[in-house]
Amino acid sequence: MSHDPFLTRLTAALAGVPGVAAIVLGGSRARGRAHATSDFDIGLYFRAAEPLDTQLLLTAAREITDEPDAAAVTAIGEWGPWIVGGAWLTVTGHKVDLLYRNADAIEAVMQSCRAGAISMDYQAGHPHGFCSAIWMGEVAYAEALHDPTHVIARLKSIALPYPRPLRDALIQRFQWEILFGIENAELAAARSEPTHVAGCLYRSLACVAQVLFALNERYLINEKGALEEAAGLPLTIPDLAGRPTEVWRRIGQGNLARACALMRQIEQELKALTRAA
Repeated sequence: MSHDPFLTRLTAALAGVPGVAAIVLGGSRARGRAHATSDFDIGLYFRAAEPLDTQLLLTAAREITDEPDAAAVTAIGEWGPWIVGGAWLTVTGHKVDLLYRNADAIEAVMQSCRAGAISMDYQAGHPHGFCSAIWMGEVAYAEALHDPTHVIARLKSIALPYPRPLRDALIQRFQWEILFGIENAELAAARSEPTHVAGCLYRSLACVAQVLFALNERYLINEKGALEEAAGLPLTIPDLAGRPTEVWRRIGQGNLARACALMRQIEQELKALTRAA
């Protein structure tokens, strides 16, 4: 992928921006799960002592984007502490997302994750929340396009191999919440509140994905497509790709109690799988 002329062009345009310590390809394209219309997620790593020059980044973006007059980049931190900031561009018809990453902040979080300490924070665009272990996965799966001072190589040495304390911490953090969400959904079902039922069961399903990824020592970096991917993992539960659809169908029909019952079956099977593993 790194020999792709399109990525070579992007890298050449961005590598000279002051503060850019490393550039990576991330997201579905780095993980080999992209489709023809998938975005190009480009991570721009900087050090705390030499932050990105966002004004010169804007200049570089305008030189490559299809719509120079519409180009805009954010300040560092404008998208919150986890997504940080960046830009949405269209380059020769391709959607390109530039995402800032503070390498020093990432290393500190990764060291905590490696020791089994994780956090979960509210984040727009992540309906389940942003788990700090996402940064571990981003680094593990990223393809370095520009890494002259071995920033990415060092971070990868923390993320790989997958640390056992992180596996155990993720299972402990998310396993209990599956049943907790179901029980809250059942209370809402008794009050005929389908929106609350759907919200509770969504969280339970997201936790199912978190536990299955951890059991398989795979990093989960986005809720999108997580259950479908988890269905194909070596350690999984039967028909995981289809059963959530049935849960949503029952909610749509107003059969809230049956939706909760289906989720209880999933929870029980996953609990058995976790014990066996």
